[in-house]
Amino acid sequence: MIIACPACTTRYVVPDSAIGPDGRTVRCAKCRHSWFQDGPALVADAPVPEAAPLAQPSSPPPTPEPPPPDAPVATPREDEERAPPLADEPLPPPPIPPAYVGTPDAASQFDPAPPFSRRANPLRLWTWAAASFAALAAATIGAAAYFGVPDWLPVSRPTFAAGQPDLELAFPVEQQQRRQLASGTEYFAASGSITNTGGQARRVPPILIVLRDGQDRKVYEWVVQPAKRSLAPGESIPVNEAVTDVPRSARFAEFGWKPD
Repeated sequence: MIIACPACTTRYVVPDSAIGPDGRTVRCAKCRHSWFQDGPALVADAPVPEAAPLAQPSSPPPTPEPPPPDAPVATPREDEERAPPLADEPLPPPPIPPAYVGTPDAASQFDPAPPFSRRANPLRLWTWAAASFAALAAATIGAAAYFGVPDWLPVSRPTFAAGQPDLELAFPVEQQQRRQLASGTEYFAASGSITNTGGQARRVPPILIVLRDGQDRKVYEWVVQPAKRSLAPGESIPVNEAVTDVPRSARFAEFGWKPD
């Protein structure tokens, strides 16, 4: 029988047994279109006539018309060797495309970001913090020892320097004078001595005199340079200094070596 594709009108010559009397689903080899092809029409069995004495010979059956020379012959290809599915058999479902197609190394914006940054180690952080604090403390102590404590730093500082070896300061209270001049100016005079009690010469540092009020608060101070910068063993020098315009609240004086 001859069948034609309803999509591209390509015609094929196929045997009747390939289609069957019930028909089946076929597919065009040219455009890949599938359709249901009906089976060949069956000729009903005619009743047998009564025998006649003389029957006229019947004409031979007509020869089927050959197909046109340009009609392609349906030949199964390698990928079509299997028979097309019948009409009552469901076609296989189309393949489901993958959600993401790409190479294994291709990155996607929906992929979870890997943890590129290393997790912080608390022990290492504390070690670095302790080392930094120790270095800062050592630098601060060294600067204070070399340059001295800044004046703006709210720390307790000694009023006087430590005692000098073999050098003795003597400022008796009865030799200190404080009075008011006729002009109303406050006057204070300090008298004393410095003695080297050792067996070798000593350098004499400056002297600091501090005046305090009745509540032991420092209200005035000044520095006295000794008459000699060095004293031989057993040598002594006097110290006599006087200042004016001292605060009226000054009540007593303290004497010591000037701190560096």
